[in-house]
Order: sequence, then C-alpha cells, then structure tokens
Amino acid sequence: QVQLVESGGGLVQAGGSLMLSCAASGRPFVTVGLGWFRQAPGKEREFVATINWSGSITHYTDSVKGRFTISRDNAKNAAYLQMNSLKPEDTAVYYCAATRRTISTITGDYNSWGQGTQVTVSS
Repeated sequence: QVQLVESGGGLVQAGGSLMLSCAASGRPFVTVGLGWFRQAPGKEREFVATINWSGSITHYTDSVKGRFTISRDNAKNAAYLQMNSLKPEDTAVYYCAATRRTISTITGDYNSWGQGTQVTVSS
C-alpha cells in the first residue's frame, strides 16, 4: 500500500483559493490512479477529482468543474488539488486516495487514504 499525507487545508473566505498537497510513499507513485474526495459533517464521502498515472485522464464532479484542478508530479511523488473560487458549500474534510485501478470515481476502489485536511470556506 502507498502511504499518503495531505496538507494545505485551512480557513478561507468565499471566492478565495487554496492548494492541497498529497505526499506519497511506500511504493512507486506512478503505478496508481489518484483521487480527491471530501466529506462534510453528516454527509456521505463525495468524489471530487481523479487522475491517472500520466495525467492524461482527469475527471471532476460537476460542482467543481472550472474551479478545481487536479495534478500530479510523479518525480516528487506528489499530487495536488488547486481550488479556486471557493464557496461555503466546499467546506469539508478533503482526502487524498490511491487506487490500483487506472482511474476511478468510486470510493470503494481506493485502498489507501490520507488522514484528511479540513477546508472551511466562510461567507
């Protein structure tokens, strides 16, 4: 299993930006698909974005399209989620995850998860 650690969360006003980072270790980072998920209090964990090993394929949930960008740097064993034009409804704990599949939007396909980082957007 790959080990993942997220960072970059915090408190930001609506319309602002944050960049989340995910540091990976334990096995070759380029061999897995990556995803970002989020979970707000009392809600199910929600898919946000995913990317394949080369970065040639990405998918986003409709609510973040045009605002969020997922990327990865395999040489640094790192993944990122750039979040712009943040809205209060983006408030959640954000998780980085790795899957043995090429790419996936399904929570159950991911076998490694980070500890999560809190993102709070005020109005």
